[in-house]
This record gives sequence, structure tokens and C-alpha cells, in this order.
Amino acid sequence: MSEAVISMLWQGVQESLYMTIFATLFGYLLGLPMGVLLSVTDQGGLSPNRVVYRVLDVIANVVRSTPFLILLILIIPVTKAIVGKSYGPTATIVPLVIAAAPFIARMVEGSLKEVDAGVIEAAQSMGATTFQIIWKVLLVEARTSLITGATIALGTILGYSAMAGAVGGGGLGDIAIQYGYYRYETDIMIVTVLLLILLFQVFQMAGNAIAGRLDKRK
Repeated sequence: MSEAVISMLWQGVQESLYMTIFATLFGYLLGLPMGVLLSVTDQGGLSPNRVVYRVLDVIANVVRSTPFLILLILIIPVTKAIVGKSYGPTATIVPLVIAAAPFIARMVEGSLKEVDAGVIEAAQSMGATTFQIIWKVLLVEARTSLITGATIALGTILGYSAMAGAVGGGGLGDIAIQYGYYRYETDIMIVTVLLLILLFQVFQMAGNAIAGRLDKRK
């Protein structure tokens, strides 16, 4: 394997990491509050609100049911308006965030609903406000599950970033398609796939290690 190919693969790794990490961060900026609202406003939540829950529920379901490649193409005008172009790693972050936020919200909602009701009732009996219960009880008690969810989100977004290579999104997915599909250079495609698997394993191991350290049951 030539030095030029190695350099190209290294750049692909960097672009994939760039897209995945930043899309996950921005995805959580949107998805975490959305997940908290879904949990709090649901029937039996801290502050039930059928209208708010239904609106957020529909948004999450619509976005999650749209295949990523179709979503990526649909929001090209939005992507252009935000970053000035519709291709490349930076542009791909926009659809990645939009696709990831509802997915993250659902995982956050599930994690918060796993918190023992007795802990919440104890906080309420001591006069804690809804915000205090969310910040100091729900998020704290669910931290292990939230970290596990973040690990899953990283892996999912990494997979989405690879799919974006089909439309010039950059990263390892772009290399795999350009060289493996269009040029029939199977060896390069296999290496890119192995690198994607390696990145996924690194995310998984790091997330499991952090979740294990935060798990108070151990």
C-alpha cells in the first residue's frame, strides 16, 4: 500500500472522527433536552402535558422513520444555508445532527424512565422543584444508562457518516465507495471497513469503561 493511499486513509479516519464527534455533541445539545421533555411531559411524568408530548413524539417518529440518505438529500437547502455547501465533512454534520437528535432523545427518555420512582417521590417529599429533580435526581440516577446510550449514539452516527460517503460526505465511507465501488479496488475498501470497525470498537470500549466506573451498583 503506497504512502499516498495511507495518507488518504488517515485523512478519512480524521474526517470520520470529526463528523461523528461533532455530530454527537450537537445532537446531544438538541436531543438531551428533547428527551427530558418527552420523559417529563409523558403520562405519569413529573409534569404531564399531552400536547407537548404529542408534538415531540411526532417529530421524533417522523425523523427517525426517514432513511438517512433520503433525509440528507431532503435537507440540502438547509445544509447550504448553514455551511454554504452541501458536500464534505462539515456539511454532513448538519443532516447527521438532525438524524441523531430524535434518536438520542428516545434513548434519553428511556434512560430517565428507568429511574426508581421511589427516589423521585423522596425528592418531591423534600420539596424539590421539577428542575431540581431533573438535574439532581433523574440525570444523576440515570447517568450509567445515559453513557451507554451515548456509546450507542456514537456508533450509530459513525455508521450514518459512512453512508454519507455515497453523496460526497467525505470520511472513510467516501473512500470505500470511491475506490471499492467505482474503481473495484477491493483491498482499499476492505481496509476502510476494518478501520470503521476499529473506530466503533474504540467507542464501545471507552463508553463501557466510563459507564462501568459510574455504575454505583458495582
